[in-house]
Amino acid sequence: MLSSSHSHKPAFRHLLAGDWLTIILSAIIITYLFQTLWSHEHAAKVQIRIGDKVHAAYDLNQQRDITVRGSIGDAVIHISQGKVRFAKSPCHNQYCVHQGWLTHNGQVAICLPNQISLELIGAQKPYDSLNY
Repeated sequence: MLSSSHSHKPAFRHLLAGDWLTIILSAIIITYLFQTLWSHEHAAKVQIRIGDKVHAAYDLNQQRDITVRGSIGDAVIHISQGKVRFAKSPCHNQYCVHQGWLTHNGQVAICLPNQISLELIGAQKPYDSLNY
């Protein structure tokens, strides 16, 4: 049996003061950016697009079903208590329906075969890589 002549010391014991400063500052910056850029703001409106054109925008503080004619048929969009979802769609896979309820500013649901999209809009546009 071979024995190692090196003792195993925890890696953090080899860190210098500058290393610790870098770790602490990085954690503070990451926490700050997460709090300021990641929005959990509830949306006020839903914007419905058909193809590349805005079809309509609706307030989320209502209870209603909206029927929208897309490229392959009618989709039903359900608005209830500050949230929205695709309730029915003529597309085959129903990914848009399975997306479920949208509640936060910046969330999007898309039915590609029917060319209909829902985007939630709040007071501020949330940051994401598409906004850059």
